[in-house]
Amino acid sequence: MRILDHKVLIVDDDSGMRLVLRKVLEKVKGFNLVGEAENGQEAISMVASCRPDIIFMDAEMPVMNGIEASKRILETNPKIIIIIATAHEQYMSDAFELYAFDYLRKPFKIERIKQTLDRIKDMRKVWETSKMNEIFRHEKGLEKLVIRNKEGISLIDLKDIILIQREEGSTVIYSQKARHVTSEGLSEIEERLDKTLFFRSHKSYIINISLISKIETYGRWTYLIKFKDSDKDALLTYERYGVLENFFSSGL
Repeated sequence: MRILDHKVLIVDDDSGMRLVLRKVLEKVKGFNLVGEAENGQEAISMVASCRPDIIFMDAEMPVMNGIEASKRILETNPKIIIIIATAHEQYMSDAFELYAFDYLRKPFKIERIKQTLDRIKDMRKVWETSKMNEIFRHEKGLEKLVIRNKEGISLIDLKDIILIQREEGSTVIYSQKARHVTSEGLSEIEERLDKTLFFRSHKSYIINISLISKIETYGRWTYLIKFKDSDKDALLTYERYGVLENFFSSGL
């Protein structure tokens, strides 16, 4: 399970319906099944141990029905997304009163379930973008570079970054401690960096000028930058060499 996968709990007394939902979840990326329950009472107990983000809840079940279970769960876990699934229309008004995220009619249509899951993913993207924008606003004060990656969000100490380069369609940040990969573009990252510390030496490279140890001729119009205590290097174009020279001359 990836860190950002949505954790899903299925609650239904019909094993066939649980199987249908399980198979759909296996085929849709971003969701991880963490448990199954056969009634509302079991669901309440499992919420504490499984900590789901999403619950597919059947409305009519023995011991405790899904509507009552949902009410109790939301009292203590209001952020859980509840999706009411039932063959009985009379529960629709109850679902609306619960502010259920969706209401699925049985027998399930696979595409309809996928639509619901896609809506959840879209909602997550909007939330993540909002959070990331808030972090970016305070990024310079943190003296860290904040990046999005497959694991979620990484905060990298600016002083530890050696270079940032494009590699096989991704952007790779090499620091003194680790290697970080993100889908963000170089220009997007460059806009958030301290211009007195970082320099765009080439269309594919951003370098930490405080860590430069040597600049060597690499060809007629290109130079190779070496860094302190590192085997990494970066390209420097002839045009950018002049800019870098002026940069150092100005005492910036």
